[in-house]
Amino acid sequence: MLARLATKRLVEIRQVFRQPYQSSRAFSTALNYHIDSPDNNPELPWEFTDSNREKVKEILSHYPSNYKQSAVIPLLDLAQQQHGGWLPVSAMNAVAKVIEVAPIRVFEVATFYSMFNRTKVGKYHLLVCGTTPCMIRGSREIEDALLKHLGVKRNEVTKDGLFSVGEMECMGCCVNAPMITVADYSNGSAGYTYNYYEDITPKQVVEIVEMLRKGEKLPPGTQNPNRIRCGPEGGNTTLLSEPKPPPCRDLDAC
Repeated sequence: MLARLATKRLVEIRQVFRQPYQSSRAFSTALNYHIDSPDNNPELPWEFTDSNREKVKEILSHYPSNYKQSAVIPLLDLAQQQHGGWLPVSAMNAVAKVIEVAPIRVFEVATFYSMFNRTKVGKYHLLVCGTTPCMIRGSREIEDALLKHLGVKRNEVTKDGLFSVGEMECMGCCVNAPMITVADYSNGSAGYTYNYYEDITPKQVVEIVEMLRKGEKLPPGTQNPNRIRCGPEGGNTTLLSEPKPPPCRDLDAC
């Protein structure tokens, strides 16, 4: 009896791991390990393009020749741009070869930083800030509007391959919360852009998607017409004149 139950449980576990690669990576914790798939395995050839090889040389020139491994993050970023926004294991192996380290050293970096995508993303990868200031200001509603409009779940790619939605922690512009980032991989590494859109609403985020679908580019930054950059809405209410110099120091003599 116990043997049959154990066999049944083993079969169930095997079925889980035989599910399609994308569906088995629904949660971020699943991105810390690798299972070979037809489009992501070490047997697939991967090399930097001729133009990116020149960029590789330029990146390596920033570091001493005996510290090539220090270039791992910018090289992974370049590889991700070239590969349409995500890093297959063969690309990571190529980076390891360039900086002359064991592949595991590159895997450790790629699985630690959330900026590196281990599964396919859309040509436009939309990241919603999920940290407290943005959450208080409505980031969950913005994500819900995105997912509903695109008909996907978080970390899924639309059927046309154009869009995917993810979450990012603290984009560093809390004063203009809520905000999203658009990573644009539509033109490869040569035309790659990474822009913030701040002070957005659920309606505006849908409008941003439709502009991207048409190939139009919205100016990045705050989308609040009553705000200039990170200044207060409606303009300054304090510090309206030149500050007085401290009485203890002659600024003109400095």
